[in-house]
Amino acid sequence: MTTADNKIDLTKTAFLILGVLIFLAVYYSPPWPDAIDPMGTSFILSPQGKAAIGLFLMAGTWWVFEVVPIGVTGITIGVMQALFFIRPAKDAFNDFMDPSVLFIFGSLIIGAVFTKVGITKRLAYKMLMIVGERTSMIYLGCFVVTALLTHLMAHTAVAATMYPLLLSIYALYGEGNKPTKFGKGLFIGMAFVAGAGSIITLLGAARGIVALGFYQEITGKSVSFFELSFYMAPIGWLMVFLLWGFFMVVYKPEKPVIPGLREKASQLNKEMGPITGQEITAALIVAGVIFFLSLQSFIPALEVFNKAAVLLVSTILFFVLRILDIKDLEMVPWNIILLFAGAMSIGFCLWQTGAAEWLAINWLGFFSDAHWFIFVMSIAFFIMVMTNFIMNVASIAISVPVALVVAPYLGVAPEVVLYSALIVAGMPFLLLVGAAPNAIAYNSGQFTSGQFFATGIPASILLMAVTALAVILIWPIMGMPITL
Repeated sequence: MTTADNKIDLTKTAFLILGVLIFLAVYYSPPWPDAIDPMGTSFILSPQGKAAIGLFLMAGTWWVFEVVPIGVTGITIGVMQALFFIRPAKDAFNDFMDPSVLFIFGSLIIGAVFTKVGITKRLAYKMLMIVGERTSMIYLGCFVVTALLTHLMAHTAVAATMYPLLLSIYALYGEGNKPTKFGKGLFIGMAFVAGAGSIITLLGAARGIVALGFYQEITGKSVSFFELSFYMAPIGWLMVFLLWGFFMVVYKPEKPVIPGLREKASQLNKEMGPITGQEITAALIVAGVIFFLSLQSFIPALEVFNKAAVLLVSTILFFVLRILDIKDLEMVPWNIILLFAGAMSIGFCLWQTGAAEWLAINWLGFFSDAHWFIFVMSIAFFIMVMTNFIMNVASIAISVPVALVVAPYLGVAPEVVLYSALIVAGMPFLLLVGAAPNAIAYNSGQFTSGQFFATGIPASILLMAVTALAVILIWPIMGMPITL
């Protein structure tokens, strides 16, 4: 082992121990003060809630510095809950098979199928024939396609579809599997843009439906599918193009052009020959699943069907029709699935122990007498941070109801609270566990979790700046009420 390897191991060991010490310090600390909401109601932080916060901090430390494989950190989350009696073991480990985790599994299987039958290569070659040889245009082409797809299907499924396509494109860059700036920009950019595109319609992610449900329950107002898209489309697409510029600066490709790429892509496309029966079958199965999931947003009678169960029908059909076999199942990236299983478990842990609500009320309490703009941005900032650690659905569920109750006292219109929350909840740029596209992109091997975190800091600042611009300028021009 080299000196460099020793240094890296020592660094990881130090952060591993630090994470454990943080947990123990929080776990054995005296009771923390109650949180007081604007109505004067006290929220006691139970010992289990306090322990959940400690585990939350430990997991974040381990994930950022990747002290062990990210999936192992996910397992540790369940183990710690059981051993320290934070939640019953049955509850902690049941979350590892939550429908959201299985949805991610099904999405990864779709990506594997598209790769195996050749659909991704065919799509990659077609796109490269259009965008040409400039790496800046390849970035843009990949980002635009990713964003467009999230208008019609869940961003997890989009990332799983785009991932093998990006692998095919990167193979033509000429650097093998070696990490490069272009590789980092391509895969991290896909993850970021999948989030940006997913805020535009209710089809991009489940968080929109959840937020609108709370909004209607608290305010008595409803928001239509097209009304949401009207206000979110300018913000989502502004972020897509700003992220393109961001990655052209932060991860400017080593090669401005890939000479002969268009001709090479054209030649490879011809060599693939006509579309095969397996390609058609796989495409029809996936198209059918996506069509059904899309109809759920328009036909109430279909909402009773669980999205994960519907998506997993495609997985079953792939094996029944012999498109996939047991070897393909063994190639599933379980590290990514365990990562998200752990993320679901810590999210539910914070929620069920009351820790998340205690954090939200304490945070918003600092801004209960602030200027309306500061209040709105404080909500956005809190949700942005929380959604990097727990499910964005959960971060909205604990934050938006409290914010909507406080907003009228500060003269803030509920609409601006809702939409600003949805912007930041859709773009967790800091941690791999923040969204499935982040973890799927990580599987490329082009970057570490620490590099992802470092990239996400300036990207998150950019996100907050765009949110502020929307609140101050864009939405008022579009006619959204901002203050009461």
